[in-house]
Amino acid sequence: MSSEPKGTFEVNFEPIGRRIEVEAGTSLLDAARAAGIQIASLCGGVGLCESCIIRLRDGNLSAPSLEEQSARDEGWLEAGQRLACQASPLSNVIIDIPRQSLTTSQRLQLEAKAVNIPLDPSTRGVALKADLPYGLQTAAAMAILVDNLKHAGVEHASWDAPFFDAGSIRLAELEGEAQVILRGDEIIAVIPAHQHQLGLAIDLGTTKLAVFLLDLETGETLAQTGVMNPQISYGEDVVSRISYANKGESERKELTVVLVESLNNAIAELCESVGCERGAIVEAVVVGNTLMHHSFLGLPLRQLGVAPFVPAVEGSQLVRARDLGLELAVAAYVYLPPNIAGYIGADHTAMLLAIQLDQKTGPTLAVDIGTNTEISLLYNNRILSCSCASGPAFEGAHIRDGMRAAPGAIERVQPDNGGIRYQTVGDEQAVGICGSGILDAIAALRSLGWLDRSGRLNQAATNPAYQHAEGLRLVDASESGHGRDIVITRKDIHEIQLAQGAIRAGIEVLLHEAGVPASELEQVYLAGAFGTYLNISSAMELGLLPELDASRIDQVGNAAGEGARQLLISQRKRLDVEQFVERVEYIELTTHPAFTDLFMQYLYLG
Repeated sequence: MSSEPKGTFEVNFEPIGRRIEVEAGTSLLDAARAAGIQIASLCGGVGLCESCIIRLRDGNLSAPSLEEQSARDEGWLEAGQRLACQASPLSNVIIDIPRQSLTTSQRLQLEAKAVNIPLDPSTRGVALKADLPYGLQTAAAMAILVDNLKHAGVEHASWDAPFFDAGSIRLAELEGEAQVILRGDEIIAVIPAHQHQLGLAIDLGTTKLAVFLLDLETGETLAQTGVMNPQISYGEDVVSRISYANKGESERKELTVVLVESLNNAIAELCESVGCERGAIVEAVVVGNTLMHHSFLGLPLRQLGVAPFVPAVEGSQLVRARDLGLELAVAAYVYLPPNIAGYIGADHTAMLLAIQLDQKTGPTLAVDIGTNTEISLLYNNRILSCSCASGPAFEGAHIRDGMRAAPGAIERVQPDNGGIRYQTVGDEQAVGICGSGILDAIAALRSLGWLDRSGRLNQAATNPAYQHAEGLRLVDASESGHGRDIVITRKDIHEIQLAQGAIRAGIEVLLHEAGVPASELEQVYLAGAFGTYLNISSAMELGLLPELDASRIDQVGNAAGEGARQLLISQRKRLDVEQFVERVEYIELTTHPAFTDLFMQYLYLG
């Protein structure tokens, strides 16, 4: 008889991004609670309900319990799924938590500053009212459809084979009274006569996916949702996912499958929320960094991991949605704007469009801060761009008590009479610290004199109430939401220094190449979730951003998502973006002679 496992194991909960060490025999439900993650458990943790379903991504768990076997027999627990209350780790494990198993949702940056532009979608609708005899054959139905289109001025309508059957069947279902959707002269959908054409704008972030459902006839955003990128479980950063894909063809395809599956689930939710069918979605625009772009299209990823980091494709792409696995209208297309370079993708292209960089006249800097940070500088009609691997620290990864911006995450920290005070997302009890909170905390510790410029802790100057064996205690166990101290360690500080040094060095390289000092920047745009929520004062105090008047800095939210929306409703914008991308001069930081010295310089805090 085998002995019970002993010792401790690390449990990594994704896509929350929280890790915790637990004693052997601890259920995953208890581990999640100890980590401050609120997994639903309606039956109180006895295995009788469907609320705490999780999935093992890596490692080993205890054998399924009798309750889980019964649930499988009853059909509500699928293969690969476990109940968090019944499973305990037998090794270090990575656990996926579906959204429906969480009682609180993470804060995802969806909003951006919208720009009103003329409607000019790539599709158009033609009203159709035809008498269709009962039992009409497919070919005859299509002949009637084509004849009616000729009367509407469409002389040479075309369609592809999959639409031939699906379109005629749909026409019969609608009893000949419908709206025929064309892209050019190609028929791509048949929808109810009263139904407006709908479109999707999708921003594929390394960490988060933002999906917007738009009315193509009004330009209105009908619904939107944000979900965590399921690929996080295969690696929190771009390099880790490339490494996973390089294991083999099946692993590369798996990254694509989980991504598309997540998007289809999000699309289904959006359609349900507005009461429409998927078949009414006749066009989509998808943006993302080069890795996400390639992974979505099923393109090779290996070359993105080795110098000179060349993308498989750079120009814009137009692909059938069904060929990608997206469940939209049967002949709908997906447009992807051009990539700029190996690590500057179509999401940055969309961001530059959204902030109208090509229309600026004075020196303008655009920074999209994330796991990978893209930076562009406009000066004297030149557009210079670079990319730096800032790592996932600003998402809370690789930080002792780091987490993403979910309820209970510390997001603001300030000095307070020889100590500190903090604010959490949702004003809930603290269970960890997210990126904006980490940056604030380090700035506060610097201002208190508890931290020197090199990032070393000054224990002699630190208030004893905040001293901790591993670093500095932000929250005492008695005040936290999980009964444990929340601490910033020297390693945590170093992770932020690495990210800061890379970003600031990238900014300085572009300024150097353009021959313009930072003081002459007229506008700085900060995009993305972290760029939206970071404290500008803290960022400048630590050296992440150049010292500028705050009025020159504009936090623009999900500008990539806004750019995708503009590209969805305007053919003119697609032409504009393809033209100005041709003007971009890409600077490779890894080979730039000044980068290393600048990086070392900006590792220092303030």
